[in-house]
Amino acid sequence: MNRRKFLKLSLATSTPIVLALGGAVLYSSTARRAPAGSDTVPVARAVTLAPTPACFDEDDVTPSQTEGPYYTPNSPERATLLEPGMPGTRVVLAGSVVDTSCQPVARALLDFWQADDGGMYDNVGYRLRGHQFADDTGRYALETVVPGLYPGRTRHFHLKVQAPNGPILTTQLYFPDELRNQRDGIFRPELLLNVEDQADGSKLASFDFVLNLT
Repeated sequence: MNRRKFLKLSLATSTPIVLALGGAVLYSSTARRAPAGSDTVPVARAVTLAPTPACFDEDDVTPSQTEGPYYTPNSPERATLLEPGMPGTRVVLAGSVVDTSCQPVARALLDFWQADDGGMYDNVGYRLRGHQFADDTGRYALETVVPGLYPGRTRHFHLKVQAPNGPILTTQLYFPDELRNQRDGIFRPELLLNVEDQADGSKLASFDFVLNLT
């Protein structure tokens, strides 16, 4: 059984842990800072996450996917993409970054971009765009909204993942049970998120990235 299959089985049976997302916006000396006065919404609630599942040697490497036409470099570093009054269903996307030996990739870079609730991308500023660094155990967490349906595509997140000084993985993540999944020529089931509905109407989505560092 590979790690991806184990994750799907373990989510229903594993003892959950609580991950508290801090309200501060993080910056590094080499990252572009968020513009002064930009709207960021602190994350001040706890969400329940499944523990990182057991790993196995020679695990499946996360597949790469097309970047698409709407990538913008130099996004601000932040843990939430929410802005005041932003419509859409809230979702926390969280998980781990590991290598093929199941070792955590500390301080891995994750760069996210997505459509808004109406299926539109901001190609002028950095709305629903941002990057962060995994912690020393390879864990990451992002608060955002469920992306809307872009014409011709199923619902998805775009992102880049990079170990320190390592190659860049460009990929996409998908939502289960979407009618458009089977009609989207880019969709891959290996990139499906595990999604759980929360009592407050929000969602918790999880995905673990496996990087080939050789």
